[in-house]
Amino acid sequence: MDIGTAILIIGFAALVAAFLLLVIGLVYSELMNSDIPRGVANSGKLHMVHGLFVGIAIVGRILHRLGICHQVSFIRWFVDCFLTRLNPVPAGLRVKDLKFSEVPVRVYEPTTVCDGLRRGLVYYHGGGWVLGSIDSVDEVCRHIAKESDITVVSVGYRLAPEHRYPAQLDDCETATCHFLSVAEAEFSVDSRRVAVGGDSTGANLAAALCQRLARREDGHLPSPCAQVLIYPALQMADFNLPSYQQNHAVPILFRGRMAFYFLQYLNGDMSVCQDVLEGIHVPTELRPRYKQWLSPSNLPPECLARGISEHPTPEYDGEVYHMIKDGLEPEVSPLLADDAVIQKTPPTFILTCEYDVLRDDGILYKKRLLDLGKEVTWQHMMEGFHGMINFFNQGWLTFPSAVPVVNSVVEYMKTL
Repeated sequence: MDIGTAILIIGFAALVAAFLLLVIGLVYSELMNSDIPRGVANSGKLHMVHGLFVGIAIVGRILHRLGICHQVSFIRWFVDCFLTRLNPVPAGLRVKDLKFSEVPVRVYEPTTVCDGLRRGLVYYHGGGWVLGSIDSVDEVCRHIAKESDITVVSVGYRLAPEHRYPAQLDDCETATCHFLSVAEAEFSVDSRRVAVGGDSTGANLAAALCQRLARREDGHLPSPCAQVLIYPALQMADFNLPSYQQNHAVPILFRGRMAFYFLQYLNGDMSVCQDVLEGIHVPTELRPRYKQWLSPSNLPPECLARGISEHPTPEYDGEVYHMIKDGLEPEVSPLLADDAVIQKTPPTFILTCEYDVLRDDGILYKKRLLDLGKEVTWQHMMEGFHGMINFFNQGWLTFPSAVPVVNSVVEYMKTL
């Protein structure tokens, strides 16, 4: 080996070592900023998984700044290639990839004999309107379809930053209405017994779609018979609710990250992220209206047990409001809809997790529904954290605590 080649090899090795040290240092710094309470299920494993996700995000950020690829593209690629597990289709289930009016869907149909028409569930995956896919919830949809003996349609809606609001909601509406129109003829499903549902931002889309269809009421298609909301994100008016304060640094969803996802959904302008977290985007005249729905006094006492601090009333900034005003509309923040609209929504299943910044969104929506005389089934996971459902039957990434989350949906679907 000549001297020039040796120098090149040593130089390359030094660059790789420096890169790895940089990544390790940044990951360590992020991990030190996280807070996993003792009550969280499988806390040690959650630390490990959080470190992995932070590492992926940091490498993606470095590649983005070097102009090699977009951070989001790298994260999607890595998750799809290394962290998403697709097993062989089990006996008793038929799985098909189709398109409903140009929207990609995956349909899960039990092959067992059914007396009459089956029930259905149209499912929207989570991922902050930015990440996630049909593949990421494949095991969840298989399990629900097989154990509930229902037909499940998983929707592959468009994602940000390539597509902004309302593209995601429009795709969910298009796929859902298509399915409702052909449910009986093509899938032997009773269109009057089709629910919609999802996890996290997928649950946001389910709630927003139910409200959109309720406002429309054109009568051409039956409305969803129920909405299944798994730790839903339901408002971007207040990022200082007790659950946001108590769980601000609990993986895998930090307080600041939720604001990031909302802004990615709307327009991608991250310059106002801190302003949104502080609440200066909410007009003064709207604050009393929102407070009646978002006040901590509406929460059960146990939600306040870990303590909260009084957040000073922020000074309104009209410029910030006009940049994000769509985020306060009910199609992005279903919790802020008028009573008359919520009154028309179907029976609801809501699942919340104690160690989740979105805990109070779900609980406050439950209260609004109950106050209006609506039928609500609530399941609260005392050891739960955000994103649990993504770790259902995922090989070495599996969290046993994800099983009761998915099974609670199965049991609810059996009641419809």
